[in-house]
Amino acid sequence: MNRKILLWLLTAVLLITGSIASAQQPKKISRIGYLSSTDPATDSRRSEPIWLALRDLGYIEGQNVAFEYRYSQGKLDRLAELAADLMRLKVDIIVVSGGDPEIRAAKNATKAIPIVMLGVGTDPVKAGFVESLARPGGNVTGITNLGRELGGKRLELLKEAVRKLIHVAVLYDPDARGTAREVKERLPATGACSRLDR
Repeated sequence: MNRKILLWLLTAVLLITGSIASAQQPKKISRIGYLSSTDPATDSRRSEPIWLALRDLGYIEGQNVAFEYRYSQGKLDRLAELAADLMRLKVDIIVVSGGDPEIRAAKNATKAIPIVMLGVGTDPVKAGFVESLARPGGNVTGITNLGRELGGKRLELLKEAVRKLIHVAVLYDPDARGTAREVKERLPATGACSRLDR
């Protein structure tokens, strides 16, 4: 995940909602809702760097920003209830840590509040969350990790950029099932490479 892009998105949304709110009432504290299907201990590795970077940008909890965490602790059927709870708290933005179930729960809860995806391996266009990657439309934006789906395309672009390219080496962990499947099955299936030594 490109944390700089995510932080830019969060900051932009906070600035926009903050400037709108500042015309209405002074010293509004921006509220960030955080929705995850895991638990705080598991999720802290993903969320903590974001909160630290926001603090570096001047967002201090209790002074100009408040965080509302909601964790379903593996119970996906609770996501809708937790997203509705964030709506009742009138958060300014929802950060969604997870895949389709988490994004869908937030999107079903609101059409107005900005939702920022943290970039899991989902295709938000195919799932119907955004209109396109270039122009998401609606209230969902963020980062998605389409690494597996784009592997062949990246190889094609590399071949176009480096016309004399003959060999490309791919280093991967054969014990990581998703990565191994991508290298062994998906890359050759795209036609981007004629032969893959194993």
